[in-house]
Amino acid sequence: MAPIAVIFDVGKVLFDWNLRFLYERLIDDDRALDAFLRDVVTFDWHVQHDAGRPFAETSAELIARFPEHEALILALYPRFNETLGPMIPGMRELVEQLDVAGVPLFAITNFSGEFFPPFRATQADLFDRFRDIVVSGDERLIKPDAAIYHLALDRFGLRAEETVFVDDNPANVAGANAVGIHGLLFTGADTLRADLRGLGIRL
Repeated sequence: MAPIAVIFDVGKVLFDWNLRFLYERLIDDDRALDAFLRDVVTFDWHVQHDAGRPFAETSAELIARFPEHEALILALYPRFNETLGPMIPGMRELVEQLDVAGVPLFAITNFSGEFFPPFRATQADLFDRFRDIVVSGDERLIKPDAAIYHLALDRFGLRAEETVFVDDNPANVAGANAVGIHGLLFTGADTLRADLRGLGIRL
């Protein structure tokens, strides 16, 4: 069966994302910045937010370990949108093209339930094209756990075999494939457009 709907990841598929984007504005010295991101506000620490832990808890724990960095740690909450970069080249056009063609669009994103609504509000013109978005932090499930894909399919009203899932992380693509979804590893808009056409998605 040719797929009829496309589910997107958000970070590094639709928008560039990196904690560095914020903290390079706050820490002038490159070595100090590298050390801070390696030892304090790390990716592994941040993933707790994507899994549903509130920032108030995670930040208190981190400040207890690094009290000298309290102001920098707390800056993440009000300024999280600054960790998001511009849209990945060509992706706005591809999303718009799919929407105009009538292809149902959805998303599954590993994203804090606290941080996603303020970000979505800045991109309403894009995200209003999506019929629904599953946010890991709201569900306390995180890719590539099979449960988040099953939850999304149930909520979206889709069968796995009629769905394409696009993600930049090979583990997340493998997770989608394991539940029967057509997983595509994202490497760029042009390649994705060709891959979608190859699967029979109308563009």
